Amino acid sequence: MRRALLALLLAAASLTACSADEPFRILAGSEVADLEPLLKESGLDVEFTYTGTLDGAEQVARGDAGDYDATWFSSNRYLSLIDGARERLSTQTKIMNSPVVLGLKPAKAAELGWDGKPVTWSDIATAAAAHRFTFGMTNPASSNSGFSALVGVAAALSDAGEALDAGTIASVTPRMKEFFSAQRLTAGSSGWLAEAYTARPDVDGLVNYESVLLGMRDDLTLVYPSDGVVSADYPLTLLASSSRREQYDTLVAWLRTPETQRKIMTATHRRPIVPGVAPAPEFGSAALVELPFPNRRSAADQLIAAYLNDVRVPARAMYVLDTSGSMEGDRIESLRAALVTLTGADTSAYGTFSRFRNREQVALRPFSDHPKGQQDYEIPTSNPESVLAQIKSYAESLSADGGTAIYDALRAAYEQKVDSGRYSSIVLMTDGENTDGTEYLDFQLYYQALPAEQKAVRTFVVLFGDSDADEMNQVAKLTGGAVFDARNGSLAEAFKEIRGYQ
Repeated sequence: MRRALLALLLAAASLTACSADEPFRILAGSEVADLEPLLKESGLDVEFTYTGTLDGAEQVARGDAGDYDATWFSSNRYLSLIDGARERLSTQTKIMNSPVVLGLKPAKAAELGWDGKPVTWSDIATAAAAHRFTFGMTNPASSNSGFSALVGVAAALSDAGEALDAGTIASVTPRMKEFFSAQRLTAGSSGWLAEAYTARPDVDGLVNYESVLLGMRDDLTLVYPSDGVVSADYPLTLLASSSRREQYDTLVAWLRTPETQRKIMTATHRRPIVPGVAPAPEFGSAALVELPFPNRRSAADQLIAAYLNDVRVPARAMYVLDTSGSMEGDRIESLRAALVTLTGADTSAYGTFSRFRNREQVALRPFSDHPKGQQDYEIPTSNPESVLAQIKSYAESLSADGGTAIYDALRAAYEQKVDSGRYSSIVLMTDGENTDGTEYLDFQLYYQALPAEQKAVRTFVVLFGDSDADEMNQVAKLTGGAVFDARNGSLAEAFKEIRGYQ
């Protein structure tokens, strides 16, 4: 009996030691990546994995976050609306605060008279409808700053004074169209949006986190709508499946010390959440009114769907797809499946929001040792199923053969006429190096000579198989796009992630 008890105690001690040696794993929104350097001072081994807020919320609700000890999203509001999600969560502690507001170039703010008097969301919508300014905002289906902005605009313009519901969303859609008619730039994350904005002199401002706007290289005049905002409170949340309560408590206690709160405020421009830590003067003195948030998931999802299908500026997405001989087998199957996913095959909320949207133009351009032509589709404003079925059928018919003429195919895509009334983007997917046709330097010279409206079309590169990562990074940097790595993951997931940028 004593030996058995001793064995149990030794086993428990061994497990505790192993647990202490393992990192505290956090599934986080990309918004908190700027805190990683600071967390090294905590004395804890913390490991981050980043994901979109809505995608991460679904992972947790499905029970697919078992590899993590905690989540750290900018908000748990959407997560709390998903059936079964609350049972997956244990303790949650708010760490900091940042409202979503409008930042404008100082000259534009002065021209509009918004640099010294109260301004409402209705005032902003009226000016947007009159084409008096333009702005960028993240995609609310992939980023919490865009989702918070969408909720704030809808709640304020509806003047309902209570949480949004289906009827309110339908009635306020025309006013939201006025507001978002001024949007000229979209993105899948707040940080990337801020970087993209610096290369767009034709865009007057951004709707983004206060912290991002205050941290930008170019000074902006921040407009705090007097009828209210939606704020991020960054709750660090212990998952119910985790046995690391002690590490969680230690990390939370450190994050909420006055010293750490001041460091967070100084380094990231987020407001302290602990009483007794005075906010910096950069936050101003205006009181913030918090607007109501949807209290049902159906209303939140309907609001996002209304934005994507009816409200936002429609997109034109061109897919330049490697169908060379090296794609034969599993790779071409992965490409077919990834495209089919975007036609609505993924019925999760994140998958549904990632599908090709109503009013969107989609062009598929396969290539091997030469461009193979182009298939064009336009998703109708209602009953899109028949066109989505056509895209699905075409995707399933793709076959692999021949060499790889990446730059001939990419150049052919850039020769397409640009519609100024749409977000235009190119997705380049290749599994290998360029073997035929012109080289990268030839494409670089061609691109640099393009007129401004064509150079504004960004290329989002998907690395797959044996892609030349260095050269593909050069393509993305040249065109102002980004790289998504599917070499060790799912091609379908990469395609869905890119949808936030289109």
